[in-house]
Amino acid sequence: MQDTQTTESPSIPSRSSTSTQDRSSTVGQTLSSAPQPSKPTPIIPPLAKSTGPGSGSGVRRMRRIIAEDAEWSLAIVPLLTELCIQHIVKNFQNNPILKQLLPEHQKKVLTHLSPDLPLAVTANLIDDESYWRRCCTQRWPVCHVDNHGGSWKRMFFELHLENLLKHFIPNTTDPAVILNLLPLCRNYVRAIRVDQFLPPVQLPAPPRGGDQSDSGSEGEMEEPAMDHYQLDNLVAGLSHLEELDLVYGVKDCGMNFEWNLFLFTYRDCHSLAATVKACHTLKIFRLTRSKVDDDKARILIRSLLDHPALEELDLSHNLIGDRGARAAAKLLSHSRLRVLNLANNQVRAPGAHSLAHALGHNSNLISLNLRLNCIEDEGGQALAHALHTNKCLTTLHLGGNELSEPTATLLSQVLTINTTLTSINLSCNHIGLDGGKQLLEGMSDNKTLLEFDLRLSDIAQESEYLIGQALCANREAARQRALNPSHFMSPVTVKGPENPAG
Repeated sequence: MQDTQTTESPSIPSRSSTSTQDRSSTVGQTLSSAPQPSKPTPIIPPLAKSTGPGSGSGVRRMRRIIAEDAEWSLAIVPLLTELCIQHIVKNFQNNPILKQLLPEHQKKVLTHLSPDLPLAVTANLIDDESYWRRCCTQRWPVCHVDNHGGSWKRMFFELHLENLLKHFIPNTTDPAVILNLLPLCRNYVRAIRVDQFLPPVQLPAPPRGGDQSDSGSEGEMEEPAMDHYQLDNLVAGLSHLEELDLVYGVKDCGMNFEWNLFLFTYRDCHSLAATVKACHTLKIFRLTRSKVDDDKARILIRSLLDHPALEELDLSHNLIGDRGARAAAKLLSHSRLRVLNLANNQVRAPGAHSLAHALGHNSNLISLNLRLNCIEDEGGQALAHALHTNKCLTTLHLGGNELSEPTATLLSQVLTINTTLTSINLSCNHIGLDGGKQLLEGMSDNKTLLEFDLRLSDIAQESEYLIGQALCANREAARQRALNPSHFMSPVTVKGPENPAG
């Protein structure tokens, strides 16, 4: 409210001013006669002389009116809907109300909910992707939602479960921390990717008594158990699990490095084998950088025989030799495996012979990776012979296997008759000048190969260039077929009904 100002003059007041004063005095008398509640007396400033031009000797009386409600304002009162939404958001943890609201009100509630609410409240109630996106971006600075099927909710629960597994310490962490999460995440987790498993905490050994002989060897002392977290109960509760990607080791151990931190024990192996055998929805199984030798590989592969859903097996960067390769070859004949990766192991010619024999009779495998082994020409030639009859393999990686001209000669023959291979890698071998010419001759009759890696293989620069030109022509032809598939379809003769009249 604005202050009211009145000016008094020594001259005779006009009729209007006189009547105004009379009304004011009358109102004042009436108010004074009525009982008044106790209020603070407003402060009326003293008369002040007017200092403006033409003011003469007039004085001015200042009056200030004080509002009874100090918090009163002209702001618009919020809508009742907004007040209800604010109340729901404030009390959501104790009284979650969401499904009963209209869609537009649900959206407002989800926008204002905190990402720090307990998962027991939000897991099975909130499906909105924008809310779970806020939860993910607040917790992890880098989020690749494409690696989790494009779902932010799936990404949150998979990364949250992965974090619990990476920091689980056997015999120290309560297993209920992980198992209690199962009812909340069982419908959303499709993949488990763990690149670290911590071993149990080793307590310092008690000092030996003075009467104990020092002649005993260290090998006779009982070693502490180094078994890691067992995944059987967890995987059994995840009804939609399709991918299992594991590494048994410790990251960022620094000066605390010990070899037993990277030990994949036999108990770990047997438990994991039983786990993957019981998981009938598993499609991808990766166990890399875990020191898996032949015996452990055979235990694992035996549990995968006749698996109903397995499509990809990755045992790269381990210690698997010929016996393990022979077990993998048996798996090719007793599964629907489409991708096999044994890169950076210890497979030699006998193991390659076993794989070649299985490859010659296989109709499912589309990718075989044997790079960084040592199959040499004996194993390379066996695989080349198998490719004469195989009609399903599309990708073959034999980089870094001590191959030379004899293998290149047989592969050039494969290129002239095989119509399914689209990618071959022979990098880091000793193909040589003559081997390069043989491969160039085979490429002249090939129309399906799209990638052929011959880096660091000692072939002539001219041969490498001409092979590259042939690959470019094949890729262009493949692009044209993709753009106009009907133009490249073989004509089909339609036989009409026979004339009954002869």
